[in-house]
This record gives sequence, structure tokens and C-alpha cells, in this order.
Amino acid sequence: MSAIVGLLTLSLHVIDAVTLKDKRQVIKSLIGRIEHRYNVSVAEVGDLGSRSDAEVAVAFVANEEAHVHRVLNEVARFIEADSRADVGTVEIEVL
Repeated sequence: MSAIVGLLTLSLHVIDAVTLKDKRQVIKSLIGRIEHRYNVSVAEVGDLGSRSDAEVAVAFVANEEAHVHRVLNEVARFIEADSRADVGTVEIEVL
């Protein structure tokens, strides 16, 4: 049995963020909802000092590549449906 690791990376623009605190409230809320709903690991990994931009990474491990793709695509759609942030680039890597 082998483990398949998937990594989803997204760039986000938090729409109404004026301060770093505004951005972090939205990102923290989004991360918590994703972790609870999909049982994945999530972290803000880039643009940490920006007031409105963020880069978020989502990691998921399973034993089937199709399952990894399915879950990460669901997470991407969930984030894209959130009206508090616009999604820029989306990348999925499977190892």
C-alpha cells in the first residue's frame, strides 16, 4: 500500500480587508471551516504581511489518487464559493 499526497495551493484576495487583522480574520475562519469539513491540513503560507492578499496551502493524504483529486477539487470549489475572497491561481500537485 502506498500513500498518495496531494497539495492544493491557492492565491486569494480578501475583498473588504483594510488591515492585516481584517485579512487574518477571514483567512482564519476559512481555514477552520475547511479543516472541519474536509479533514485536511490547511495553512496560510504566503503573502503573510499583505493586508489583502494571501496564499493558502491544503494538504491531503489518501491511498487512491482519484480520491485525492476529488477532495482537493471540492476544497477549491468551497473556497471559490466564499464571497469574502476572490481566488486567483489554483494549483493541485499529487505526489
